[in-house]
Amino acid sequence: MMSHVCNSTLDRQVEMDSADRLLVQIASYNTNLQGFEGVPQDLVDWLSPTLQVSTFLSHEPRAPDIVAVGFQELLPLHLGLSGWSSAVINNRADHILSQINSHAPNKETYTLLAKIVNVGVALLVYARDDGVGKKACDIQTNWTGCGFLGYMGNKGAVGVRFRLPDSEGGIGETYTFVCAHLTAHEQYLAHRIANYHHIVGTLLFPDESGKPSTIYSTSHLFFLGDLNFRISLPPTQINPIINVSSPDGISDALTDESVRATLKDFDQLLTERRKNTIFVGLREGEFWKFKCSYKYKLGAVDTYSTKRTPSWTDRILYATHTDREDTPENSNITNILYTSIPSYTTSDHKPIVALLLVPRQKDSSTSNNSPVLRLPAFYSPRPDRRANLKRYVGRTLDRTLGIIWWLLTVIGAGSAAVGLFNFIVGMGAWNWWKSSRYTAVSTNTV
Repeated sequence: MMSHVCNSTLDRQVEMDSADRLLVQIASYNTNLQGFEGVPQDLVDWLSPTLQVSTFLSHEPRAPDIVAVGFQELLPLHLGLSGWSSAVINNRADHILSQINSHAPNKETYTLLAKIVNVGVALLVYARDDGVGKKACDIQTNWTGCGFLGYMGNKGAVGVRFRLPDSEGGIGETYTFVCAHLTAHEQYLAHRIANYHHIVGTLLFPDESGKPSTIYSTSHLFFLGDLNFRISLPPTQINPIINVSSPDGISDALTDESVRATLKDFDQLLTERRKNTIFVGLREGEFWKFKCSYKYKLGAVDTYSTKRTPSWTDRILYATHTDREDTPENSNITNILYTSIPSYTTSDHKPIVALLLVPRQKDSSTSNNSPVLRLPAFYSPRPDRRANLKRYVGRTLDRTLGIIWWLLTVIGAGSAAVGLFNFIVGMGAWNWWKSSRYTAVSTNTV
């Protein structure tokens, strides 16, 4: 199950100092609009990978210090737009908390630090009660939309930020988690790039002075979700790489890591990140070590749909303030696990999970500000001055369209299209009745 450890063995130094670093577990899943049925009752396969890899960290099993879980397509879109997401995410938050508590290797317990949901995108951040859970402060949440009309929330991002003081009571460091769902389909690469820059400009948090700051104004940044970047193969490359006649053949081809290593160079996200058009300053583990997380046939463990080219749409990226801006492929965050979970079969996506060892500031800082990420000189993200206007225009459109859609679905006994037809027929019948009544009244008057 958990065979894709990013390094076959951790070097002795990492093992020795792992106790001085935070273990952060990040999970992401596009649940395919299933609402309360989006995840199985037992989440151990997905949310307890440390049971499999703890021997790489120390002689004793170690539970994560922080667990961040992101969802996309949380429930049917008309319900999400109407504002019914909270009940679903509250239910899921309780379920996940019970699962990570029951499967903690040393009976550790966790606290839900923060939760945030917007339409179908949600983020839950948990922390151990004996560490981060009791120390975290200045907890903030926010959301933004970048959907198909006026910043609607069918696509967009949610975020959580908190501060962790150092051991001597100093200002410490800030941690920012972002879960996103970007525009779909291979041909809309430019839209995904625009989505990302919109999120950077409008998913804002107040800094120490109260001014809005971007997701980059943090000591550690973790970006996860269904980012929808695809494998984009030129026609001349399709035949020799994945020219097969059936979904089973595609799956067989992708079983070969050398094939996946070849395909990675056609991955849109990696290509654009190398060109510095997107995710500047962020790093990622070796995603090609596991099979593409999308698009699977529903109910299938290992069979791809022929409707889409298999792709790594679901991703986890990260950065820490000690990373050097001139070495974009190296990070002081150690990625010890990055994989997908094939056993989940109710969505056309497979959930993914990563385990990261994150360095902590060892000395108390005399500064009044937390350290922030170092970025190349050419990239200076700035808050969008109209961020709140855009967010609430999107929220207004969400609610308006969502409620209309929901009403049509009710009228149509579960189908908005039938509901619209029934509404049109009903209005026609009403107008005919009014016209007939007026004619009858006029005739009697005469």
